[in-house]
Amino acid sequence: MSTGARFWWARRSLRLRLTAAAALVITVGLAGAAVLLVVWLHGSLIHDLDTTALQRAEVVAADADSPPISKNIPAASHGEAAIQIIDHSGDVVASSGNLRGRPRAFFFPASRSGNPRAHTVRDIPVGENGVWRAVGVPAGAGGNPLTVYVAVPTEGVDQGLTRLTAGLAAATPAVIALLTAVVWLLTGRALRPVEAMRAQTAQITASDLGRRLDVPPTADALARLARTLNDLLERLDTATRRQRRFVADAAHELRSPLSALRTRVDVAARHACKPEAQRLAESLLRDCERLTRLVDDLLQLARLDDRPRIRMRPVDLDEIVFTEVREARRRTRFPIDQHAVGAVRVRGDADALARVVCNLLDNAVRYAGSLVTVSLHSEGGTARLSVADDGSGIPEADRARVFERFTRLDDARSRDTGGSGLGLAIVREVVTAHHGRTLIEDNQPGARLVVLLPTEEP
Repeated sequence: MSTGARFWWARRSLRLRLTAAAALVITVGLAGAAVLLVVWLHGSLIHDLDTTALQRAEVVAADADSPPISKNIPAASHGEAAIQIIDHSGDVVASSGNLRGRPRAFFFPASRSGNPRAHTVRDIPVGENGVWRAVGVPAGAGGNPLTVYVAVPTEGVDQGLTRLTAGLAAATPAVIALLTAVVWLLTGRALRPVEAMRAQTAQITASDLGRRLDVPPTADALARLARTLNDLLERLDTATRRQRRFVADAAHELRSPLSALRTRVDVAARHACKPEAQRLAESLLRDCERLTRLVDDLLQLARLDDRPRIRMRPVDLDEIVFTEVREARRRTRFPIDQHAVGAVRVRGDADALARVVCNLLDNAVRYAGSLVTVSLHSEGGTARLSVADDGSGIPEADRARVFERFTRLDDARSRDTGGSGLGLAIVREVVTAHHGRTLIEDNQPGARLVVLLPTEEP
């Protein structure tokens, strides 16, 4: 097949290609079956003719062994059989009525074996001189060897096979067309779910990735394909939403500190020799620190989005808590109560878990009124770490989005507290990677953020 033909064929629909391939297989199969049927039937009928001729020859030979031999051999009971008895000199001794007075018609030698072979002969002067099947058997006794020839016409067989071939030639195309139509319908029905999935997929746009394909109520490859495509759409939707949210939120969050930084640097440059320069430099330093924390959080989330392999190893979570509490006490004036921290060992990444504890403490310190309380213990194979503050608490309606990125419970509230809005999002991502969960509970007053992690088996 040429390149152009292959390209043309590849552009046809799958349904058409499957139907054409099936039609080709059906055509070859039916044609081959028809040829084999005709050949087998022809051989079977010819064998029956040979058997008939041989049986008649044996009967005539038996009669010839008992002289005198009648010159007229009755053949009425054998249809159009042509019979001749030839002596050793080649003369016709006797013949059937249809060969009476005719010269010798058979010239092949008689078979001396126990299973005489039939011959195809022509030009027997009977009727229209058609094709005959003839056998020759030896006969005669008393030193007078004879040969009995019996031939039966194949005209009936040929006519029957001709009619059969004509019938097959007429019926085969109709059967091929019918089976091809059935294959076309069945193929269309089998591919209908695929076309439905294609149509549904074509309707899904970049702004509508939340739609999903209908899964056929079967357990075949089409159902698995639909589920796989839905999983792909889910991952694509999640990745796209994260990307859009990241770009929008990062642009929004970085605009303010960078604008303030640029303005204050400009002012500092103009008043470098004045007393205000020190205050401007201090303010600049604070903004730089805030920007640094924001960039660090963004990088941490970017790494978590890449789904890195967590280095799972036994970790004493209580030691991490004590270390992070000591660091947090240097950054705040509020007391941090850690008396309820018990010894708990989990399996995970020590650095990532330290980031979780640090972010929880920073969040609690940021919104605490006068006290932050940390507790840690295990319950039935689960480590329960909670960090509570005595601030204003978190409304029930807002708790579902606290762990989302750049979440602000009050969109009009400024970020003067120094938070980037990414700390708790990092907490959730790390905890999820450790097969854990995050919860928010009331503290009366304030809020209690809880992390549940599977403990290390002893």
